[in-house]
Amino acid sequence: MQRMLTEFGMGTSLRRGDYTEAAKRALQNALWHNSINLAELFDFPKDAMQITVDVAVQQPEKVDISGLAEVFPYGQTTFNVQKGGLDVARPEGTGNPTIIANVALSVAFDMERAE
Repeated sequence: MQRMLTEFGMGTSLRRGDYTEAAKRALQNALWHNSINLAELFDFPKDAMQITVDVAVQQPEKVDISGLAEVFPYGQTTFNVQKGGLDVARPEGTGNPTIIANVALSVAFDMERAE
């Protein structure tokens, strides 16, 4: 496998306390940073993309990976969710914190073509 691209993103859930939504927004943020069509550039099918997504939030167990997978229309995805990101308490001290998720998304291909 050869890593061809890495993008980073940040997403938030301002009021609902939704770790999956914050992570999904971070993913979309990372994806919208580029419009590179790597599969087409190397004449590979889009399903050949190996996509690794590293997600960081304060409560990783609250991220629904199946919800994140819906963001990708093609490619083979692997998700690694770990502690990170940031929860910002409300100034009044009540209610859900603002959740900040960070994402690193990498795209790789097996550059050895089957003949």
